[in-house]
Amino acid sequence: MSAHCCPGREAGSPETAGFAAHGRTIVVRRLPLPYWSLEFSKQLLTHAKVAVAAGVGYGEKGEGFVRIALVENEHRIRQAARSVKRYLQSMGVNMPSGKGD
Repeated sequence: MSAHCCPGREAGSPETAGFAAHGRTIVVRRLPLPYWSLEFSKQLLTHAKVAVAAGVGYGEKGEGFVRIALVENEHRIRQAARSVKRYLQSMGVNMPSGKGD
């Protein structure tokens, strides 16, 4: 899988895909509706203090996705995940309970 594509647009494909690009783990995640990727990315930065790349920046098929680069240490990644989860819950998005909550 190329680092320049956003999987999930084809029927039956996963909501989340991960792959390595230039030695880093990258996660591409479908957004909860009705968000546009650029607006969602701005909202995460403003409210959750977490930066992600808007999928639309990788072409029109990237719309509806965000690209998350896992480039920090595990503690910081967990901290960011909790912050994103809190923001999504404040917006009424149901989040599954996960390990380490």
